[in-house]
Order: sequence, then structure tokens, then C-alpha cells
Amino acid sequence: MSGIYIHIPFCRKACNYCDFYFSTNLTNKAILITNICNEINLRHSYLINTKLSSIYFGGGTPSLLSFEELNLLINTLTIYFSWDKNAEITLEVNPDDITIENLKNWQKVGINRLSIGLQSFNDEELAWMNRSHTAIQSVNCVKMAQNLGFSNISVDLIYGSKFQTAKIWEETLKTAIELNTQHISAYNLTIEAKTELGTKFNKGIEPAINDDLSSKQFLHLIAELQNANFIQYEISNFGKENYFAVHNSNYWKGKHYLGLGPSAHSFNGKTRQWTVKNNSLYNKAIENKLPFFEVEELTLNQKYNEYILTRLRTIWGCDSKEIKNLFGETIFDYFLNQVKNKKQFLEEKNGIYILNLKGKLNADGIASDLFL
Repeated sequence: MSGIYIHIPFCRKACNYCDFYFSTNLTNKAILITNICNEINLRHSYLINTKLSSIYFGGGTPSLLSFEELNLLINTLTIYFSWDKNAEITLEVNPDDITIENLKNWQKVGINRLSIGLQSFNDEELAWMNRSHTAIQSVNCVKMAQNLGFSNISVDLIYGSKFQTAKIWEETLKTAIELNTQHISAYNLTIEAKTELGTKFNKGIEPAINDDLSSKQFLHLIAELQNANFIQYEISNFGKENYFAVHNSNYWKGKHYLGLGPSAHSFNGKTRQWTVKNNSLYNKAIENKLPFFEVEELTLNQKYNEYILTRLRTIWGCDSKEIKNLFGETIFDYFLNQVKNKKQFLEEKNGIYILNLKGKLNADGIASDLFL
């Protein structure tokens, strides 16, 4: 089965660390939603398998959409795609958008999984990030969603900022675990060039990330969530049994998906496509039937490198038999020779290689060493 990703490129405010594509100008939101519906009509044939296992509304801030806008998008998808009641339909939401009315509306349109951007339980840190919510809202919004019947909730956390001592991170994890959600995603803060944080770092206003502290926080994260019955199925993602994110897992497993909206990416096993990162250009192109995305035909080497990059980060690991079947004898031999040099970072069972604890601290570097 396939997946659909819909990028909603709007936010009320710009977080200081975020380099995803978005706009804080909501003037043309309704027009853009109409054009995403038009894009569904134009590009639905990109996916051969029209039975969906997941639909993911990401951004940006998809929780800014009205009931009518969300409903329009879902109804348009039903024209070209089908999914059963077990399909995962995720909405990324900000805590300040979680109200009883919104929760009920999300349920009406079929949203059955919430991904809530809490990021922190520290008001000073939230203000520094330029988030729109408070620490109290971070806790209360999850409880409100649970009380309204949402039983598949993921929360996002960020570690590595200048605010997070070992004690504060410990308290953060304790609070997150006590919320009793089914999934936690935790990301190490990074300083990206085109963000407010990146600009301040370059001017010497903000300090560099303390990599040693971040590594300790990462290891503490793994230990605490494991004790709380979460499974680390991907470097940054922890789910309770039967609650791994279907949509993101399919990315890592190389399943096919169609990305809709400005800046969205698509993959169908043969090509990768990416849409223009500009709301105005996107709208004009769709309305005037002009090209609005680029296409790359993937080589065998590129497919192998993407397999290594994504699968090595997961509990499913890199399967040498699968590599042989997918990429041939020569690449299979290359892989086996390369992993011999990475034994201190890897565990192997029945020809499947996964990262050990030391390897998880160096995942990207190990993957690049295995690339063709």
C-alpha cells in the first residue's frame, strides 16, 4: 500500500530553529488548499497502488486548517484513492490549536492520530524557541485530546538547547512519560543556516550546541523510554507496541508515497519528485497548468544509498539478502566488505545489520561510509 503526504505551508509564528518551508502570511490559505485539491487531480496516477495505508498532514502547521478545508482535502482524496478504517490518518498540531471544538472536528473528518509539537515543558525555553504555547498548555492539550477519545497520540520533544541541563532533561522525560501517550519523537536541536537561531549563532549571540551533553541526553532518552515500555524503532522515534508511526515507517522501508503541496517530496520506487518551495509560484503554476515540480530518475547506486541511509536508522536494519535481491551481486559484495570495518558499531543476526548503542550516536557517519 502507498501513503499520501500533504504539506500545509503556513504557521502563525516562525520558530527560531525551524528550516521547514512555511509562510506566516495566511492570506492565500484557501486558494492554496484549492490548488492542492487540483494537484491531487493532476498527480494521483503517480502512485500505481491507490490503496492507502496512511495519510499525513504535515507542515507548517496543519492544525491551522478549518474543518471545511480539511474536509475538502479528505473528500478530494476519496475520489482517487481508497483506505480502510485501519489506515493511519495523522494531523500535526500545535498545542494552542487544541480545543474541544477542533478535536471534535478532526474526528469528524477521520483524523485518528495526532502528532503534537510540545517541544518543551519549560516556559523560558518555549519563549526562546518562539513557540506560541506555554508549558501548562503542553500538558493540558494532551489530556484534553485523550479525554475526547484520541488513543493514538505522538508528542515531539527537542533536546540539546542551552536551557537543558541534565536535570531539566530528566524532568522533561518524566513529564512526557506521565502523559501516557503512545509515541514520542525526540530530536537533537540543530543550528540551520537560514533560521533565526542560525543567524544569531553566526553573530555570536547564541552558543554552539554542546555535542557531548546532547549525546548524554540521547542515551538518557533511550534508557528512560525503554524503561517505560517504548521501543526505539528509529533513531529519533519511540513507540509502544503496535503504535509505530505507519506513515514514517513506510518512508524508512522504501514504500511509495505521493507528496502534495509546496516543497513536498514524492517517491514511487523509480523516481523522486519535489515541488517548488514557494506558495505564489505553486499557485500560479497549478492555475496556469505550468510545471511545478522537478523529477529525478534514481540510479541503482542512489537507490542503494537511500536504502542504507533510511534502513540503518531503524530496528529493521540493513538486510544483506534483501540488498542482494534488490541491487545485485556486486553491490552485495561491496556492502559485506564495508560492514566488516564497522563491527564496533553494528549487531548482526541472520544477515541483518542494525546499529548498537555506540552506532546510534554515529548513525549518519556510519551510513555515509557504507555508501557507494
